[in-house]
Amino acid sequence: MRYAKIRKMDVSNGDGLGVSLFVQGCHFHCPQCFNSETWDFNGGQEFTKDVATQFCSLLENPYIKRVSILGGEPLCEENFIIVMLLINHIKLSFPDKKIWIWTGFTLEELLLNYSHLSIFNIFKKIDVLVDGRFEYAKKDLSLKYCGS
Repeated sequence: MRYAKIRKMDVSNGDGLGVSLFVQGCHFHCPQCFNSETWDFNGGQEFTKDVATQFCSLLENPYIKRVSILGGEPLCEENFIIVMLLINHIKLSFPDKKIWIWTGFTLEELLLNYSHLSIFNIFKKIDVLVDGRFEYAKKDLSLKYCGS
């Protein structure tokens, strides 16, 4: 898996102060996407074991209340396994941290695309799922955590 950026102190991608991981790669290419630089699966940097360790060490800070994983597309086939392993580790090591996932897939698409065991493993460990593609025609700035 590759990643575009890590925000060490993020207030815009969930409730409270959090840490955010922007994964690299997305097949959806939603028109007017705010993060189109994350579409290329070859862009960004490799998410190595060292990067994962550094990312998780940010969660040791007691003022960090949440982890947000967005992209790109964290739940596409190319990123799914690493994201699932990361979520498992976070929930095991930091059970009180809230985990938010943003995906262009709808809940129904996730249930169709993945074995129920693997997707339910993620659903059991996350606290918030923001699902569905960005639709510019439905853009609504009053929506707190999604664009459309």
